[in-house]
Amino acid sequence: MTLLVFGATGDLCQRMVLPSLFGLAADGLLPADLRIVATARSRLDTAAYRDLAGRALAEHLDADRLVPTAVAAFLDRLTYVPLDATDPAAFGALAAAVRPLAPSGDDLAIFLSTAPSLFGPTIAGLVAAGLAGPGTRLALEKPLGADLASSRAINDQVAAAFPEARTFRIDHYLGKETVQNLLALRFGNALFEPLWHTGGIDHVQITVSETIGVEGRGEYYDGMGALRDMVQNHMLQLVALVAMEPPARFDATSVRDEKVKVLRSLRPIDAATVEACSVVGQYGDGAASGAVVASYATDLGHASRTETFVALKVHVDNWRWKGVPFYLRTGKRLPARQSEITIAFKAVPHSIFGTTGGALRPNRLVIRLQPHENIRLSIMAKEPGLDRDGLRLREVPLDIGVPNAFADVRRRIAYERLLLDLIAGDPTLFVRRDEVEAQWTFIDAIRAGWQAAGMTPRPYAAGTWGPSAAIALTERDGVSWYD
Repeated sequence: MTLLVFGATGDLCQRMVLPSLFGLAADGLLPADLRIVATARSRLDTAAYRDLAGRALAEHLDADRLVPTAVAAFLDRLTYVPLDATDPAAFGALAAAVRPLAPSGDDLAIFLSTAPSLFGPTIAGLVAAGLAGPGTRLALEKPLGADLASSRAINDQVAAAFPEARTFRIDHYLGKETVQNLLALRFGNALFEPLWHTGGIDHVQITVSETIGVEGRGEYYDGMGALRDMVQNHMLQLVALVAMEPPARFDATSVRDEKVKVLRSLRPIDAATVEACSVVGQYGDGAASGAVVASYATDLGHASRTETFVALKVHVDNWRWKGVPFYLRTGKRLPARQSEITIAFKAVPHSIFGTTGGALRPNRLVIRLQPHENIRLSIMAKEPGLDRDGLRLREVPLDIGVPNAFADVRRRIAYERLLLDLIAGDPTLFVRRDEVEAQWTFIDAIRAGWQAAGMTPRPYAAGTWGPSAAIALTERDGVSWYD
């Protein structure tokens, strides 16, 4: 078995891919004979690349995990071949290194982490070099286009050599333990699913917030913005997982069939509704993480109309979710780094406790994906003590701190799950083409609506929760964001 990694000297590979592969190898989860062929433009030999990989492991993993024998065994799996993907002749040397390790296409998996502009030349080079056999699997990192048309063009290039069953589109959120735990929570317990619909749930909130600015990604980010960088992929995938019907079984076809039904049921946000259902913002000067920070325009080096904050009111128009709003927000330079799903259940129809019992708060299920994985259910309970006027109630949390509940199990990087599934050929946690196209259809309508309505980003101070209009987006419905 051979894993061919493109973009092997890039930031993603050093921060995520190499540490993930090492973790799998150290735990005995990789095939014993798996070889990793790394390739990139950098003119390195195998010894130099192994040295680079060793430094990446030392930088991004805790020292107690870096057992010298395990590190040496992992680095011994690595072979490096320099490659300019724009030079068709260069693929001959790559094929010469890969073929002896993967004589049949059935034992080759390819991880492609390059600029989308290189997808076409890379796939053409793989085909010409005989590295796109009938059993070869291809994993693709985002961005997969900037709109529906460009996404289709990329997917058409991929499909010319790799059919859908062998194409693995990565959304790293789907590799997170707590995202998978959402499926276990819903479909592995009898407690929640009877209430998981318009009769039991008042609304859903999904927040993905960052404290950082563009951090060296200015050129890319300014061409995408928050809507396309975060909402189109990560957040809509979370919506699909929350809202999907129970699949018949936990396999790639069943799970992804149910997700795409949700994505196709999203009510379009168009020119007629975009001002009522969306807010866009861009951070200005302010304070974040205890330090004074500059505006987006200053970080970028010039003025821009790209949004760094988006809030949306989304509806899933089907029987289960009719009338339940999904409030989404994401942005940079916000007060906290967190990814969180809040399921707000409906209030009890009548309080028997009168005014002395205090206000009854609706139950909430909070699923935190980062920075600390946690599942918390807020319930009403009696305050300890005696009172002549009756029972006094207080909201208390029932916590499942995932690291505490599973203290004997190492927390894994999301890419470990995804790389293991790629090697095994299991596409369940990868995104299918029809999902991507349904997501882009929804996003393109919003962007067209912004343009038609003349909407431009509202300013917000760095270190705040976005423009004040984002508060009004939910308050009009009697709902407050859970910060």
